[in-house]
Amino acid sequence: MAVFFTLFETAIGPCAIAWSDRGVTSVWLPERTDTQTRARVSRRFPRALESTPPPFVAHAVENIVALLEGEPRDLTDIPLDFDHSVPEFHRRVYDVTRTIKPGTTLSYGEIAARLGEPDAARAVGQALGRNPIPIIVPCHRVLAADGGTGGFSAPGGTATKLQLLAIEGARLL
Repeated sequence: MAVFFTLFETAIGPCAIAWSDRGVTSVWLPERTDTQTRARVSRRFPRALESTPPPFVAHAVENIVALLEGEPRDLTDIPLDFDHSVPEFHRRVYDVTRTIKPGTTLSYGEIAARLGEPDAARAVGQALGRNPIPIIVPCHRVLAADGGTGGFSAPGGTATKLQLLAIEGARLL
């Protein structure tokens, strides 16, 4: 499978997006430099080629940029390509997470309940910690049961999660 990527500027800094002919495979939040962001892309996809995005990726980039400028955007129409290495449970978690609207949140336990697995909150958190497509799969909108941030594995950790939630106007407990 051929994978391509591009870097693009957002209100929080330069992000990257990778895609195949089937859909978006990954999004990376900003590192300190473009070189560091490209290095992260290369670690995940050593043969990825930097390229001009096709229309469906340009649409995704446009909507991500707008969302990160505070405009509510629905990103559920963006096609995703989870390769065979993404477990089925994770895919199900990502599907539920994609239904969370900008400015709103769910808890890990609420996602587990929606999956029909109410005791799987910890597994939901682990799946979201491995989310290869942040923003499009908005794992930043998932909080701990007490309203706390929980974890966030992107650069900047929970400070980045809080920044994304603030941009979207989400209210925390």
